Amino acid sequence: MKKSVLTRYRVLAYVTGVLLVLLCLSMIAKYGFDVDGAADFTRVVAIAHGWLYVVYLVFAFDLGAKAKWPVAKQLWVLLAGTIPTAAFFVERRISRELEPRVADDAPAVAKA
Repeated sequence: MKKSVLTRYRVLAYVTGVLLVLLCLSMIAKYGFDVDGAADFTRVVAIAHGWLYVVYLVFAFDLGAKAKWPVAKQLWVLLAGTIPTAAFFVERRISRELEPRVADDAPAVAKA
């Protein structure tokens, strides 16, 4: 498995996680405290999170397919982008698990 597969998953996991936390905070500001401008901010963040979550799903599925995960693990990783802060913890666990495999697959660099 290429390192780029893990890297793009990690980037989208963080982006999705940050946007989901921002979405939750903006919803609290909009509905809980009736803050001016919160409705527009919520709309923008919701659209961004929605589209980037789809990209996250593609990258996470690609990673799971290349790592040959069982279905239950694949579903857990896919759903992590819908639970606030879960993407951060799941990403860290997955990265720790897969980094040795990515390092083993890297070609040996010939010394001159």
